[in-house]
Amino acid sequence: MQVNHPLRHYLALGAFTLIGAGGGSLAIAASVYTPITPTKADRTITLTGHDLTIEQIIEVARYGAKVEVSPEARQRQADNYGLLLEAAAEGVAVYWFNRGAGDQRETVMFDGDPTSPSNKPKIEQRQLRGFRSGALWGFGPEVEDEEIVRAMMVVRANAMTFNAPSPQLAQMLLDLLNKRISPVVLARGTLGEGDLAQLANVAATMVGAGDAYYQGVRMPAAKALAQAGLKPIQPFAADDNALTSSDAYATGAAALVVNDARRALEWADLIYAMDLSGMNSSITPLSLVVQCDRPNKWLNWDAGRVLDMLKGSYLFDADPARIIQDPESLRASSIRQGSAWEEWSALNDAVLFQANSSDHNPAVHVGLGPEDSWELATPQMLKFFVKGGPLSHGQHGYIVSNANWDPYPMANKLENFVIALANMDIAVMLRIDRFTSPFFTVVKSSDVLPDIVHWGGYTPVELQQEIQSLTSPVAPFGAAIVGTVEDLQAQTLIKVQHARQAVSITLDLLGHDLLEASFWMDVRQAQNPRRSFGSAPTAVWSALRKEVPLKSDPGRATRSDAMLAASFVHTNDPAAFYSTGLPRGANDKTAPAADRCAIVHGTGAH
Repeated sequence: MQVNHPLRHYLALGAFTLIGAGGGSLAIAASVYTPITPTKADRTITLTGHDLTIEQIIEVARYGAKVEVSPEARQRQADNYGLLLEAAAEGVAVYWFNRGAGDQRETVMFDGDPTSPSNKPKIEQRQLRGFRSGALWGFGPEVEDEEIVRAMMVVRANAMTFNAPSPQLAQMLLDLLNKRISPVVLARGTLGEGDLAQLANVAATMVGAGDAYYQGVRMPAAKALAQAGLKPIQPFAADDNALTSSDAYATGAAALVVNDARRALEWADLIYAMDLSGMNSSITPLSLVVQCDRPNKWLNWDAGRVLDMLKGSYLFDADPARIIQDPESLRASSIRQGSAWEEWSALNDAVLFQANSSDHNPAVHVGLGPEDSWELATPQMLKFFVKGGPLSHGQHGYIVSNANWDPYPMANKLENFVIALANMDIAVMLRIDRFTSPFFTVVKSSDVLPDIVHWGGYTPVELQQEIQSLTSPVAPFGAAIVGTVEDLQAQTLIKVQHARQAVSITLDLLGHDLLEASFWMDVRQAQNPRRSFGSAPTAVWSALRKEVPLKSDPGRATRSDAMLAASFVHTNDPAAFYSTGLPRGANDKTAPAADRCAIVHGTGAH
């Protein structure tokens, strides 16, 4: 199985790089746009606001699946919109609606019923002007990948069901996704705490301003809407706030990272199994003897996973030439990889939390009343209580200011994962190098395959240096801007950039690791043709050799084996060769490792 869209965006001008290759004006130049391949355009994802998965985000963002909103979520959205209108009619102060935004938070924008003949035209005019100006927000370069823009939009469409968009705004966001209209979005201009600029670019497309891509072809947004059979919307109420007050740009990009990071970790486990086969390693570190001494679900799970890959391998046969202990980089790889999986799981959970909750200001909640909690009955909170009337169809509730667009814990988890990944990658780089030492391999490859020219080169060390450079956490920062109202910034986008680059470079490094492991599997088979390596390592080895055969004269090649192997890792899904589910809850006693160790510790049946 081949993955449609490999990672390829490290150290190059693009959506997640802040400077151009040549510096100067290149930093804001548009780069080559990469449209998606909509292989899942016949699939529809239902958004509920509660249970959007990483896999569903990928299907919409990367493969063109369509979206719809569940009846319950659509009703929640409509109820919130009614409460918003009713709040203004009752004289309740609502941030970024009948009051201004930022340092204008106490400025009265209008009084009374927003649907009245005197208020409605003014609100419509102000909203339309704001949406049109969205084409000018942000700073280059342009986001070069359609999948990133679509990821942002699907995340926003899901979480916006908790907010109060007008019906036309909510529907247009779905229409842009379903008709495959992707606004031109500028990569910079967000502080990582509220992606206003990027979502304002989307707002511009909705009213026919600026440029957009329709089915991957760039054109004026008005033309894209027309070709898709859509008309520009007339935004109303607090639509500018409803669309833009969100971290959907960073969250959507983080979802892509989570998906691709899982593939990198799956490859790391598979190639590690191949390394063990190529080194003629001792498998004792993976055994029950060792794992029951450290009953950590992630360490035990990863060791069991690699052990299962090797089932049937010659490594379980006695061999007088096999050394008793491998280098630390091979012995500890399962520990490093299990630890990276643990951080990946925490990041996965944080991104799902961010994508399935409201990061919007103000918070709108229909149905809550003073009787529901003591603080809601206090004079301060009653200032924001909407009693209910015609515009809300009699429903009551609260609309209050908040800080929900502070994108934690996701921002922290992004950095934690990059650090764990780098600690895994140092083992990968070192185990590649250990194959050059007969102290560990026991035999020289040239003695077994004298006609094959093989040298790994310096690149793995260089790649590890790149990964290491991404591990320093982004320093916490706050600049008092917008009249000192907005005095915290989260730098989430920079953290996503680091994670995206780290995952991509890791896949390149694993390509070198795969090439080395496969070569040494060739050596071991040449030593003894009867040797077996386990079904999953054998399948990967065979598939690679179809694309990267052994060469006695590498000078005839037009592309290096290392580049071909890296491309293999980027474009092939490791689950096609081996796949298992992730561990269950931390206290789950039914996981395989827990069952096996229970026998040793006397807590289970004998």
